[in-house]
Amino acid sequence: MKQKKDSKDYIKYINEALDAMHYPDQPRGLYDPIKYTMQCGGKRLRPMLLLAVADVLGLKPEHAVKQALGIEMFHNFTLLHDDVMDRADMRRGNPTVHVKWNEATAILSGDAMLTMASQLMSDCPDGKLKEVMAMFNKTAMEIYEGQQYDMDFETRDDVTVAEYMEMIRLKTSVLLGCACAIGAMLAHADTSVVKAFYNYGLSLGLAFQLQDDLLDTYGDPSVFGKKIGGDILNDKKTFLLITALERADASQRGEIESLYGQRSDEKVARVKAIYDSLNVGDICRKHISAYIADAISHLDTINLSGDAREFFVELAESSSDRKS
Repeated sequence: MKQKKDSKDYIKYINEALDAMHYPDQPRGLYDPIKYTMQCGGKRLRPMLLLAVADVLGLKPEHAVKQALGIEMFHNFTLLHDDVMDRADMRRGNPTVHVKWNEATAILSGDAMLTMASQLMSDCPDGKLKEVMAMFNKTAMEIYEGQQYDMDFETRDDVTVAEYMEMIRLKTSVLLGCACAIGAMLAHADTSVVKAFYNYGLSLGLAFQLQDDLLDTYGDPSVFGKKIGGDILNDKKTFLLITALERADASQRGEIESLYGQRSDEKVARVKAIYDSLNVGDICRKHISAYIADAISHLDTINLSGDAREFFVELAESSSDRKS
């Protein structure tokens, strides 16, 4: 890293590249929802990680930007379909695609985004094509596996914290690991460096997902971008719910289970009160801190400059501070 950068530098670069993307004019029913999705904002964490890793290892961002756009397109494709499956009404403070258009449109536009993501990802030097696409495709399959586990959990009442952590590793964390690894691959890093950055991204992803669980119940809806309590309303097996069920007495567990299937503000308030009585939020925060520490430990196996290490350390530590 020739000069100290922060995440805003990379995000600005990514947003400019996204704004410059060309979409066919027709059929508008296919491409308008894609443009809408990609322009609705987001943290841009995954493309930022890819560019930052490539940059600190000596590769100019312009030589990794298509892969960065590809990973952001893929991430948003998964969100498009997830919102249909989760019956989510809002995403990033805006109506979801299946609400603004319809479910069929969301599914088809999501399919197109998956293909566009693959096209962008594969537009890399021939010497890196096989390695990059192997990582991308492996990650995609893991994410689908994670989504299936997530859906399976909806009909189970015996999900453990260990099972949940494996589910979010697949559904969420592997894509952050993939972003870091591909950035390192494009920069011709050694296998050990690729692995270390992958593991950094993996632990970072676990911390981020647990923070999302926390924010869904305890966040500010005006900042979080969607209605608070969505996981509770949908009976999602999150870290908070599973931990509460494991710690609850018979009365508390019975109250939570009696509310399954209901969709009301009263339900959110009652379940949240049980969480509070069991200190579930604090337990989640401790796990977040542990994953942040683990992410940072992987940086110590890489020969990074002081500024580069500081960048990734600050990024990891910010996981527990973010509000959206």
